[in-house]
Order: sequence, then structure tokens, then C-alpha cells
Amino acid sequence: MIVLRRFLAGFWAVVLLLAGWGSGPASVQGQATVDPRAPEQIEADTVEAGRFDDGRMWTFDAPPRAYFNEEYGFEPDDAWLEKARLGTLRIPGCTASFVSPNGLVLTNHHCARSHATAVRRPGEQILQNGFYADRLDEERSVPDLYADQLVRITDVTDAVRSAQAQAQTDAERMQARSDVTDSLETALAERAGGKKDGYRAEVVSLYDGARYKGYTYRRYEDVRLVLIPELQIGYFGGDTDNFTYPRYALDMALLRVYGPDGKPLQPEHYFEWDVQGSRPGDPVFVVGNPGSTLRLETYEQLLFRRDIQDANLLATLRGRIEALEDYVDASDSASETWENRIFSLRNAAKLYNGRVNALNDAYVMTRIQRGDQAFREALQRDSSLQAQYGGLLDSMAAIQDQKRKVADAYQAFRLMQSPYASATLRRALAVTMAGDASGTQREKLLDQLRSIGAQPRGVDERFAADRLQRFEQYFGADSDVVTAALNGQSPADRARRLVAQSALADSASAVDAVSAGTLSDDDPALRVIRAVAEQYRSYRSAWSGLTARQEAVAEQLGRARYAVFGTDVPPDATFSLRLSDGVVRGYSYNGTQAPATTTFYGMYGHYHAFGDGSEWDLPDRWMDPPPTFDRSTPVNLVSTNDITGGNSGSPLLSQDLKLVGLVFDGNIESLAGDFLFMPDRMRSVSVDVRGMIEALDEIYDADRIVEEVTGGEFVESEAALSEPR
Repeated sequence: MIVLRRFLAGFWAVVLLLAGWGSGPASVQGQATVDPRAPEQIEADTVEAGRFDDGRMWTFDAPPRAYFNEEYGFEPDDAWLEKARLGTLRIPGCTASFVSPNGLVLTNHHCARSHATAVRRPGEQILQNGFYADRLDEERSVPDLYADQLVRITDVTDAVRSAQAQAQTDAERMQARSDVTDSLETALAERAGGKKDGYRAEVVSLYDGARYKGYTYRRYEDVRLVLIPELQIGYFGGDTDNFTYPRYALDMALLRVYGPDGKPLQPEHYFEWDVQGSRPGDPVFVVGNPGSTLRLETYEQLLFRRDIQDANLLATLRGRIEALEDYVDASDSASETWENRIFSLRNAAKLYNGRVNALNDAYVMTRIQRGDQAFREALQRDSSLQAQYGGLLDSMAAIQDQKRKVADAYQAFRLMQSPYASATLRRALAVTMAGDASGTQREKLLDQLRSIGAQPRGVDERFAADRLQRFEQYFGADSDVVTAALNGQSPADRARRLVAQSALADSASAVDAVSAGTLSDDDPALRVIRAVAEQYRSYRSAWSGLTARQEAVAEQLGRARYAVFGTDVPPDATFSLRLSDGVVRGYSYNGTQAPATTTFYGMYGHYHAFGDGSEWDLPDRWMDPPPTFDRSTPVNLVSTNDITGGNSGSPLLSQDLKLVGLVFDGNIESLAGDFLFMPDRMRSVSVDVRGMIEALDEIYDADRIVEEVTGGEFVESEAALSEPR
């Protein structure tokens, strides 16, 4: 299945193609005007496109060697690129890396958090107390966790284009692409050794379909938990500090990959820990899997996101957070799983808040508008390109106008089948859309009902009430559909009653009722969904057609951009491996200066400023550290590397590919990076390698791990360190 990855709560909107270097887009000044729809006006002539407006997320098959030589005085050779590629791993939703010759893997605390809860034993509170296996045989196998290593990149553009050549409609082209990518993925995996030997392949769309690459991975499925700090230190500062800097978080976790023989894997390539760390001004490189950016979306697409899409989703996320927090606060038995869900939603809400602010920033939007203008003018300078692609920007704008015409239905039905929608209404929707299902279709319906997991009653009610309020808001309180759906009740009352009375309130009773044919037409959840079913079908049909058309136009725009700029401009992020360059550097903010590094002194300073029970509280073992613990050790640092969601857990490497940090976040200014990369203000935030070593050594007494990553000695237990040698 083709990979068009949109990470994290991720499904992003973005922009432009602006000025660049080499044969990239030229800087444009003086002709663009500020769109009258912008929320504020600025002096248009003050806005210039930058050299890296489209970012510095370089693909490994097209590294900018000449630029690296120009900027850093070195040109990476094939051996350098191979080590960077094979030393880095992709895990679900995040990045990781080999950091010892014995399969030790480093990633973020927030990437390993849910996996840690999966291995806890009765009575354990792993998130609260942390975990460390002081013996090799105590490292815990994590179910459903795997690590993918990119072993080969193959250009398959011609094969995909050939398969699409005979298609007559947008839908046929999409189906042809899906079919050929499935077969290509199978063939690429088999060429490497097949699934039986752990190989997987994905076809990745780059430049919105201008190029297609086959990425072949070696998958490791025996991954074990070695160490994870307490949540309070891994998430130090909580949601308040999320997407900010200065920071003081130990957002790290250690895993280990084991081979088919049950012994620790011995990878050929891994990253040594640089105990000296980095200094301000040092060049550093991030190798990771950025989830998604939207830097190639047009200005008009971003206006739709600003006005319709993102602000509404932000409000929805905040409502979901409130509902889950109310449930957890009122429950004596809410599991750590629900806390993880709240963390994820808070992260997404803060991310979307930054996106909404960026889309309402006149400077950002004008700079994006200039990107479209630069691209339009580049096409006009080439008559053949203008003839082939000249009307595409206008076509994309027209599609956005058509999307606005169905915006009310889009808002009313958005996330209708999401895990963060009412489970009861999702089951009612499945039954309604299935109609009079029989035979195979009936079995599929039953499987679908079983797959919709249970929700706590209070959460289900809140989610259902929110859906009914949306119907009321976007269809009108006096409309026939809303009158039928609410049945004379308020959204909150109707939600309480339907969850209490519907046979679809849990999967078991839903399956029983459908199987026995006893599901009543008067079931309250069914009545709600059937009241809006006609509007829902009409909306899905219209939206599906617009989506297909938009994707087709975007692919043509991608081809046009690639024809003009080539690989001088990197493609949008696709949760596939990228190389990003930068330097360690602080920045100006809030009228002051953020330092390049922070220290443990700042961590303790925040604790003493805010106190027990705050987001800056400290775990017990940190309250009274040993006298040898050095609080002046750097704990976090910032650099100018280009990252986004999915880069979490990426190694931050020196020029000689030694580990100097672990990427875990960006500053608040970086949230506009979904649309536009501005290295003067955006920063990647990493855990400093020196802080990790100091914590492992002095706080967690993980001496066998410290020996492994700094001394090159593989020790199977802490006890063995004290034995005579």
C-alpha cells in the first residue's frame, strides 16, 4: 500500500515553494500582495523567500553533497551515508538508533512509554517508578514492538507511471497506483529475502507523486525493554513545557534488539557515544523519520485549513481531552493507558494550536503566498512547462472553493469513525451503512462491531453529546434531521439516554443483537444515525470526489515543481528516512536569549520554584542524588536541524557520526514548520549525551550500560562488575 504518511495526530497542512539555492526557486520581492483574507496586514515588500523555506530534510538517495561541502567543509562519502542510514531505525511512530555493538537501542521516553506499560507485571507502576533491567536476562520482551532498518532504496517511478498510463479517470489512476505499489512492495521484499527472513518494503510517494521510491526494510521483531526513567523526569515540565525551550527533560529510553538465535544482535553499524558532547557552533546531523509536513501545499489549500479544517480540529481535541480528564479524575481504576491517550491528545492539541497560530500569521502566510508566485513565474519562463502545467494552481484553488460548499457537512461528520468518537454511535453507523447485510457482508459487519472497543460510559456519553451538538450547530437546530436525531431532547440528555438504552452500547450486545436479528429499529443510537444517514452518504460521495481530484492535481503540481527545481528542494516528510543538517545554537526569545545548552541546575531550580505536585516535581531518587552527581552537566540542547513529528528518538550526530544528543521536541516557533522552515527561529530540542551518561551513572546505577556505551565492554549484569577480573 503506498505510503503517503501524515504523522501524529498527523495529517498536516502546508505550503510553498520559495526561494532556494542552486537551480531552486529564486527569491521574489516586491510583486506579491497581502491577501485581503489575511487576518492582519503587513508590508508585503518586507517579506522575502529564504534559501531553505522548503526545509532541509534530505533523502538518502539524493544527499546535497556540494551544499554540505560549501556549508561545513566536508562532503559525505558513500561509507558515511551508509553508516548513518543503517545505524538508524524506525519504530512505530518514532525513530531509534543502534548505540552499541550489542544491539542496544536508544529512543525517547515518550516513544517507549506505551510499550513499557505493556510489559509491566502485577503491582508494578512502570510509568511512575521507571524500570531498569540490571541483568541481561531481565530485559523484557515487548509485544508488538519492532524496529525497521532501511537497507535499500529503489526508484520505481517508471513502473508506477506505466501502470497509470491507461487509466481514464482520477479514481482509476488511484486504483492503478494502489495495485502496482502492492505488487512492487511484494517484489522488493522478495528480492531482499522475503518476509520469512524479516524483509518488508514500502513504496513512498515523494514530491506529491513526482517520484516514487521503493524502501526495503529489515525488520527486527525481538525488541526488549532495558531502561525507562520515571514519567515525571521523562516528561519533566509536562504539557506546559511541551514544544518549548529552555528544557530539562530526560526524555530517553533504552531497548535492545535480539537476533533469531535469541542473543543480542551485533549490528555492523552503530553510533558511539561522544562523552565530550557538542559545543555551540558545532555542525550536527539528525537522521530520522519525519512524519509529515505540508510545505508543498498551495496557499489556497492552506487558507481552507486555516478557515475550516485546523481550528475546528483544535476545538475537537480540546473537548476530547476534557472528557478523558473528567473520566480519569472521577475514576479509581483508570489505567495508565488512558493517561497515555491524554498525553497524546495534549501533544496534538498544542501542535494544532501552533499550526492555527501560524496559519493566522500574516508574515508566514505572505511568505507562503510568495512561494506560489515564485513557482508560477518559474513555469511562465518555460513555455513547454507553462503549456503542460500552467493552470494547475488555479485548478487547486477552484477545488478549495468546492470544498467550502460542503464545509458544514465536513464539520458535522468529521472524525465520525475515529476512536475518539462515541463507540455506540460508531456501531450504529456500521449497522446503518451495512444495510440489509447477509452472508459475507454480514460477517464483515460483525467483525467491525467486535473491533470497536469498549469506552467508559461517561466518555461515550461525552463523545456522543459532542456529535449531536455538531449536528445542531452545522445543520441548524430547527432542521428536520436534527429534530429527528434529538427527539425533543438536548444533545447531552439524548446522549445519556442512547448510551444507557442502546443495544449497541457494547460490542458483545451489538453482535448478539445483529446475529439474532433482534436489533430494534427504535434503538436510540440507530434512530440518531438514520436521521442523518442521507446527508452522510451525500457528504461522503462529494468529499471522496473532491479528495480524488485534489490528489490528482497535487500530483501534477508535484511533477511541475520537480521539473523546475529537481532535488535542490527536498520533498515533504513521509515518515521515511531523512538526513537533516544544522548547528548547535541558541536563539533570541521573549526579549532574552535561550542558551545552546541547559544543565541539571535548571532542573532543580524549576523544582524548587514550583514545588511538589507540580509538572516540575522530581521522582524520589532524584531528590537526594549522590554527592558525586554533577548538576552542571548539560541535560538538553538546541540546534538548527529541520525536524517534525516522527523525528522523536532520532540520534543527533557529530560530523564523525558520534552520538551527541537525542532529539525529542521542537521549540514553540517550530510548529509553523509544517508549512515553512525558518532556521533563524526554529530549533530542534535534544537530550544531551552528557546528561544521559550522568543520569545513567549517578542516578540509576546502570553501570553495565555505561560500560557498554562508553567503555566498549559488554557486561551481562550489575553483579558481574564487582567480580574479580
